[in-house]
Amino acid sequence: AAEKASLQEELRSQVKPGRIDVNIMTKLDRPNVDREGNPLPEEFSDALAALRGFAQSTVISAIELSAGFNRRLYTYIEEFNDFYADTAGNFKKEIILKVSDYRSALTQGKFLAKKGLWVSEFRVESGLNCGGHAFAGSGNLMGPVLEEFKQKRQELIDQLAGAYHEALKLKNKIIPSSMPSFRLTAQGGIGTTNEDIFLKRYYGAVSTGCGSPFLLVPEAVQIDKDTLDKLAAAGENDIYLSDVSPLNVAFNNLRNSMSELKKCQLINDGTPGSPCLLGHLATNTEFTQNPVCTASRTYQKLKLEALKAMGLPKEEYDKQVAKVTAKACICAQLGDGFYKNADLAKKIGTFPAVCPGPNIAYFSKAVSLKDMIDHIYGRTNIMMFPARPHMFIKELRLNLDQFAKLCAEKKTEVNGKKDATLEEFRLNLVEGITYYRELV
Repeated sequence: AAEKASLQEELRSQVKPGRIDVNIMTKLDRPNVDREGNPLPEEFSDALAALRGFAQSTVISAIELSAGFNRRLYTYIEEFNDFYADTAGNFKKEIILKVSDYRSALTQGKFLAKKGLWVSEFRVESGLNCGGHAFAGSGNLMGPVLEEFKQKRQELIDQLAGAYHEALKLKNKIIPSSMPSFRLTAQGGIGTTNEDIFLKRYYGAVSTGCGSPFLLVPEAVQIDKDTLDKLAAAGENDIYLSDVSPLNVAFNNLRNSMSELKKCQLINDGTPGSPCLLGHLATNTEFTQNPVCTASRTYQKLKLEALKAMGLPKEEYDKQVAKVTAKACICAQLGDGFYKNADLAKKIGTFPAVCPGPNIAYFSKAVSLKDMIDHIYGRTNIMMFPARPHMFIKELRLNLDQFAKLCAEKKTEVNGKKDATLEEFRLNLVEGITYYRELV
């Protein structure tokens, strides 16, 4: 007993607190007004205010920038000293960029380097085989993207380092004594320990992320039992790429979530649209002076009236109506699972939304945090789907489906011409398939 207590104390003394990293979806950068409705200066926009709060905090961690390139936000970073390195090359606050390809990493990395800001981590995420908003891109597949990072790692460092050092000189900032580098990490569709090990050993990823399966871990997320049960029962056809997001970016969705069922009920009742409770995505001024959300009842009512007045052919009218009413409240309803869990009913009711990646289809039950971690590290197996495709093949299938969808949409255009973006998509898929055949 004494030896056990001694070992426990030794272990506890070596445990260190984890970092509190913060994510900003760069597209969510709504301008704000004061109580009298007067526009506030641009530094009070959502994204810039979020960055300022993090920058002025005492935490030593990182800011993760995702969902696009926001030049105004990136420029604002250079105003805060914690993002600059000390002599040894350490940062109080690091910058992490979530990217879908090498070109994006180079473009954004250069933009920041020219301001004396270094990207400490490039996080490669699958465009489609991920949870939340999905960015299909142009058929760029995760394997070839990681291969390009692997082959051009030093080239990327050299290009960024030159601009970085020059900017630090001009700003009269400390120039680190050692050559800067970056971490390469990856996420999106990882489901087995073999996939995790391969990404680390072959591509040099220092760590990987596995997100959607944790929706089935009640200890890790606040999720209501109804949604939990539906996720556990969900198959491949129950998770789909939807148009529900007011951001006009594809959104991985659960077909029978309470949010989706409520949306369909409102459409059938002739009153589409949601109450706008939080207003995080209120950016549209097509019909109103003050921005509104395209998922709101206010916007959809006005938009449908405008469509009706246009006298469109029935087929085109129905198509446009479907586009409008597809939008749903996600900024409030993604948090409704917490309200149901805590038995905190809202006046308008709670209709939880959820945004799992396609990988959730291969996990079929709620598990403990220990069991999920044991699965990730290969100590046990909770995925009882022997026919599950490898994460690369699953992503390839998702991209083929997306390509077919885009081709079908192109065919319906009256004056449809050859589309350069479709051709780029096709070539990237062909090159990706060739790469995987050679990789095997």
